[in-house]
Amino acid sequence: MSGHERDGAAAIEARGLSKSFDGRAALRDVSFTARAGELLAVIGPNGAGKTTLLSILAGIRGADAGTLSVPGEVGWVPQGAALYRRLTVAENLRLFARLERVADVEGGVERMLEQARLAERRDDQVATLSGGNQQRVNIAIGLLSEPAVLLLDEPSTGLDPRQRARLWEFVLDLAGAGTTVIYSTHHLHEAERYGSRLLVLADGERVFDGTSAELHAAVGGGEHDFESAFVAFLRERGH
Repeated sequence: MSGHERDGAAAIEARGLSKSFDGRAALRDVSFTARAGELLAVIGPNGAGKTTLLSILAGIRGADAGTLSVPGEVGWVPQGAALYRRLTVAENLRLFARLERVADVEGGVERMLEQARLAERRDDQVATLSGGNQQRVNIAIGLLSEPAVLLLDEPSTGLDPRQRARLWEFVLDLAGAGTTVIYSTHHLHEAERYGSRLLVLADGERVFDGTSAELHAAVGGGEHDFESAFVAFLRERGH
């Protein structure tokens, strides 16, 4: 077991997760542990099982085999913004706070407006917001229950570079405050730059779990940029 798996209590622990759809294996015996405040990037080719894994962690789907231990609450932010575009930012937060049965609805709304830096947009209709601000509202909804673990499925899809930078500043602040963030991404630079650890899936299998430096070391054979190292790693293992 590596050092990053020994330090601190587990915020989420998966052992031997497997899932099939119509006889096709989407996940095969996937295990990992994430700690408080850790940023875990889940990367892999299309069809690798990233969204299936996150949906199982969120409790949306059940695994066919394996165990999942999550001592605290889990927040789930799907790729598509689950927002009511004709409602204001505050109205969206208030609605979802009630659906989440947050004890102090108005307190929760104010807390998330402040945390997501959306207080000045509270009365703006969601449809008028930029893609980056809509995604921040989406993440704020996932945080209403004050989860110990936040799951983000392709959080920066469709955002321009400035919007992505602001989004990741927000996410890094969450991790710095102790929230465990597990995110899937197609942007390899986002995995290398923001992930304290990388979980690489290919054909439903876990093929790597470690840091970007450890991935470079696993490839070996001279200097590689991260994307080249990633592609070489998958090729060497037949994916």
